[in-house]
Amino acid sequence: MDRLIYTALTGMNSAMDRQRAVANNLANSSTPGFRREVFAVTPATLKDGSIEARALARGSVRGADMSQAETNPTGRPLDIAVRGESLIAFQAPGGGEIYSRRGDLKVAPTGMLENGEGLPVLGESGAPITVPAGFRISIAEDGTLLAADPAAPGEAAQALDKIKLVSPEGSALVKGIDSFLVVSGGGVLPADPTARVTSGALEKSNVQTAATLVEMIDAQRAFEQRARIIQTAGQLDEAGSRLLSMN
Repeated sequence: MDRLIYTALTGMNSAMDRQRAVANNLANSSTPGFRREVFAVTPATLKDGSIEARALARGSVRGADMSQAETNPTGRPLDIAVRGESLIAFQAPGGGEIYSRRGDLKVAPTGMLENGEGLPVLGESGAPITVPAGFRISIAEDGTLLAADPAAPGEAAQALDKIKLVSPEGSALVKGIDSFLVVSGGGVLPADPTARVTSGALEKSNVQTAATLVEMIDAQRAFEQRARIIQTAGQLDEAGSRLLSMN
């Protein structure tokens, strides 16, 4: 009977983890550039020579759905939507590079170019991009940052730096709990010289709200079914004990 209980318990744990992943997707349905987390459950059996009548369940987030989402114009010159499969490189809070397609950029009071979560945008050299105070900033199609001096309207805008746009092709990426992508095992992605962006627009999240709500209901029902299995196992155990006591 304990085998049945532990089998159902692992299924409950996987259903709970699935609910967490689905809830995170739903919470980020309006986050620009968010990539839906993909959850998968795999069976885990013990190879001891006996009959494998039951298999434990092991569930985890396997990666991110990298399919492109709809792009909406915003009119803000620092908003960018990345075309194709390229990613924007940001500086992680603890150092190193993390990647996303979230392009709602802004200039912080310190002059550093950041995204909507306050993460510094990296330039071609791998260092955070800083912007001179008072300059009008625009972003070219290849990610080049252009700065125009309002005091000299007749002068052409000067190139400050270039946003580091990278290619994920051929690299194994994993998604952290902060919803950003990193290279599996460490390392950085190579720059993509062919990457292009659309300024004045943002890419939406690729989470489909209606489908995600259905997933959440399905995960909740799966959890309840496994809870009923444990309850049934307890009832069978009690019935067996009563039969033994009659003898």
